[in-house]
Amino acid sequence: MTRVLFFLFFVFSFLPQATLATPPTLTGMVLWVYDGDTIKVENIGKVRLIGIDAPEHKDSERDNYYLRQGISREHLRRTAKEALHFVIRNAKGKSVTIHHDKELKDRHGRTLAYVYLPDGELLNRKLIDEGLATVYRKFNFHKKKDFLAAEKSARIKGVGLWGEVPN
Repeated sequence: MTRVLFFLFFVFSFLPQATLATPPTLTGMVLWVYDGDTIKVENIGKVRLIGIDAPEHKDSERDNYYLRQGISREHLRRTAKEALHFVIRNAKGKSVTIHHDKELKDRHGRTLAYVYLPDGELLNRKLIDEGLATVYRKFNFHKKKDFLAAEKSARIKGVGLWGEVPN
C-alpha cells in the first residue's frame, strides 16, 4: 500500500500543470451582437451564452415553448428586440471575461460561455433577471439551479417575457 501511494505521489508530482488545470479564462472585446444570446468576441469568435435562450427575431419552431407558456408571437418579437438592445447597451464595445462550463463548443461550433461584464456581473443571468431570456432546459450546466430561481423571480415580477403571462 505504501509503495502504491509513493508511486502515485511520484507520478502526479511530475505531471505538467496544464493537465490538471481548468480551461483558461479568456477576455476580449465584444465586437458584434447577433441576438439576445449570441455575440462575437475578439480573438474568440461567436460565443453562445450558456444556459439561456432568448427569443428569435423571426418566427421559429422554438416559439412553441413560449407559446405553451402563454406568450404571444408578437410579444416574443418585441422581447427579442429588447434582448438584442439590452446586450448591445451592456456588452458591445466592452471587454468581457469568458468562463467555460462542461462543454467548450456547441454543435454549431460556437464557444459556449458564461460572459462576465466589466463590472463583474454575469450577462447570462442579467438577461434572465430582466425576463429577456429563459433558462435553456435541454442541457445541464453548473449554474442551472441559480438560473431557474432567477427565472422564477422574473416570472413572479412579471418582467420582460413574463409581462404578458398571468402568475
